[in-house]
Amino acid sequence: MAVYTDVSEDELGAFLLNYDLGELLSFKGIAEGVENSNFLLHTKAGYYILTLYEKRVARADLPFFLGLMEHLARKGINCPLPVKNKKGVALGELSGRPAAIITFLDGVWVRKPQVAHCAALGKVLAQFHLAAADFSIERKNALGPAGWRKLADSAGLRANTVFDGLSKIVGDELHHLASAWPGTLPRGVIHADLFPDNVFFIGDRLSGVIDFYFACNDVMAYDLAICLNAWCFEADGSYNVTKGKALLSAYNAERKMSVDELNALPLLARSAALRFLLTRLVDWLDVPPGALVRPKDPLEYLRKLRFHQRIEHARDYGLAA
Repeated sequence: MAVYTDVSEDELGAFLLNYDLGELLSFKGIAEGVENSNFLLHTKAGYYILTLYEKRVARADLPFFLGLMEHLARKGINCPLPVKNKKGVALGELSGRPAAIITFLDGVWVRKPQVAHCAALGKVLAQFHLAAADFSIERKNALGPAGWRKLADSAGLRANTVFDGLSKIVGDELHHLASAWPGTLPRGVIHADLFPDNVFFIGDRLSGVIDFYFACNDVMAYDLAICLNAWCFEADGSYNVTKGKALLSAYNAERKMSVDELNALPLLARSAALRFLLTRLVDWLDVPPGALVRPKDPLEYLRKLRFHQRIEHARDYGLAA
């Protein structure tokens, strides 16, 4: 989440006339994240999140994202719901951008996830995969292997200004992963961005999952590999195998992973590290002037990539194949 597009109070007031949400009491930008412009709305009807979809999010993909939230909510996954306007439509336009209002979830995201949080995450991720199995709309993963190449080309030799030799490191890794990417693992709808700031807790109880704007159809175990990267490393860069075991065991208890999925986990974790290294790198190099945004350190994921390059077995993440 971030703010790239400013919204005036007059513009917002006119936009809200299309909804039955009552008088606008306050609104403020949300600075976290890097994708869309987000605002916390307070109206007489309650609190909501207003999202303006920026250029990286294709308008054609929005029915998938909004429909997925509605589908998951019907299946018992606690996630935000799009708010429909007086005409029964969830998607509108504000300040020249596609825009939607979604419901507000109670809870906070945890800055330092503990073992219990990782276990709760593993359980809800498996439930997400199972609940989305019959979702009828499909969306290709724009940030799969072909997308990584485009990101690497966008960064080009500028990558070396962030870390000496980074352009070659990325190129070598792309070559390896392109030849080794598994094509026959179980697929389904994945969240693809389930970082701690997209999961809310009340105490140790997981209260909801948010931000579905990278969701797509892809290898389900890849979603798990993203979570290992995002949740199971400590601030000093070390991998916490206890957290990994909690995440993997809780997932496996809800949705049993195949031997092939477990065997592929090191490669998938390596792929996930490269994906976030590349998106963070491009964001680091290309943040628009004046944007209310906090670019994230791409080198965190270079360190994680190097860790995964040394891993050969799923048991090293906490669960034996």
